[in-house]
Amino acid sequence: MFFITGDTHRDFMRVSYFADCFSDSPKDVLIILGDVGINYHGGETDRLLKSELGKMPLTLFCIHGNHERRPETLPEYEEAPWRGGMAYVEAEFPNLIFARDGEIYDLAGRKTLVLGGASSIDKNIRLTKGWKWFPDEQPSAAIKEWAEKRLEAEGWRVDVVLSHTAPMKFLPDDLWSKKRPNPWHHIDHSTECWLDSIEERLGYDQWYCGHFHIDRSVARLRFMYRDIIEFK
Repeated sequence: MFFITGDTHRDFMRVSYFADCFSDSPKDVLIILGDVGINYHGGETDRLLKSELGKMPLTLFCIHGNHERRPETLPEYEEAPWRGGMAYVEAEFPNLIFARDGEIYDLAGRKTLVLGGASSIDKNIRLTKGWKWFPDEQPSAAIKEWAEKRLEAEGWRVDVVLSHTAPMKFLPDDLWSKKRPNPWHHIDHSTECWLDSIEERLGYDQWYCGHFHIDRSVARLRFMYRDIIEFK
């Protein structure tokens, strides 16, 4: 079985409850749409959390968000084939898998494209307070080129897209009142604009994203946060 949910930010209470009630095998996969948080602090702090998650009877398939290190920059991760694509896996925690941005996977028989990363709305706060911020949080030019080459090879057709942020046209501006300035207008939207160009050209059936901490559907795109639903 395949399931999907939004950002966790190191809080796995709902995931743990879900695993206890609905999964009894690592063959079951829960997709997390970025900001998983298990590669945030580094070192033993992250390892202790991974050790707990490694005991779950469930595989976590994680998309890269903007509140975590890229797994390819960490020495403990290695590239390994997984469901028709390449992914990042630690030998110690084989049920905690990170997607490679721009890769296409076979998930529940659906051809599924992954496009992680985003710009952080809280970048300045994190830098001021000495909290961790990662300059490679958004997809690089090389990642974008790789993704577009993969789509060329597929004739610009997939079944599902998984991203952390959303294409620019779908940004949920209504989350902000007229009296409160909309902070989304003051950050680098290069990733969202690039996703716009992908969405306009791509043939797809469904698009899922996280990042905005809401649960709602708009056309063929579904924003996800706390909901856990079957991926189909």
